[in-house]
Amino acid sequence: MDIALVTGASRGIGKAIAIQLAKDGFYIIINYKNNEVEAINTLNEISNIGGKGELLKFNVSDKADVSSTIATWKKDNKDKYVKVLVNNAGITKDNIMVFMENSQWEDTINTNLNSFFYVTQPLLQDMIINKSGRIINIVSLSGLKGQSGQVNYSAAKAGVIGATKALAQELGKKKITVNAVAPGFISTDMTANLPEKELKKMVPLNRFGKPEEVGHLVSFLASEKASYITGETIQINGGLYIR
Repeated sequence: MDIALVTGASRGIGKAIAIQLAKDGFYIIINYKNNEVEAINTLNEISNIGGKGELLKFNVSDKADVSSTIATWKKDNKDKYVKVLVNNAGITKDNIMVFMENSQWEDTINTNLNSFFYVTQPLLQDMIINKSGRIINIVSLSGLKGQSGQVNYSAAKAGVIGATKALAQELGKKKITVNAVAPGFISTDMTANLPEKELKKMVPLNRFGKPEEVGHLVSFLASEKASYITGETIQINGGLYIR
């Protein structure tokens, strides 16, 4: 059974991705930082549909924690490797730059950008040896167009988009694809406080997206059907297209 690791899989988009990949037949490693109750709920939902998985707690923004946890998992699973990696975990700490605290910048960059390197790098060798892998990075519309009040978040997500393109060049000959998915307004905890009634007027489809819809896109990119797609950033935003 092929293995998929989804970071930040206890809630929202990450949870929906984990459940969809389980439906596709993947064994799911559910990463979480603090919310063990919700992580267990994700695992239970996977079990209820006949899927299999496990929990793996680590803080994606802490290099030492990521390194030691992944090293321990690899030691305990010598005959296995993570074939599909979904870098989904992220945070927002919004503020206009003139008032932005150093911690708001650093925490956002560490969690959304540095984590891409911390989590991906130790898993690459096994993908290269096996000449098979999928790396899917969840980015944002903010990383494509920029967003007022989100200089930190926009910078981090734009950085991941650039890294996605570069890593795709490095890994293509090893039959490993690297792509990014850029959601627009998706109904999750992160958007719960937004004025949905007003914002959906900006969206041609006149609604917020569902986490499951992002899950379907990731499912496609993780499949053999997407074997000739790499280095791309695919927007899923109901037509809210801004390059």
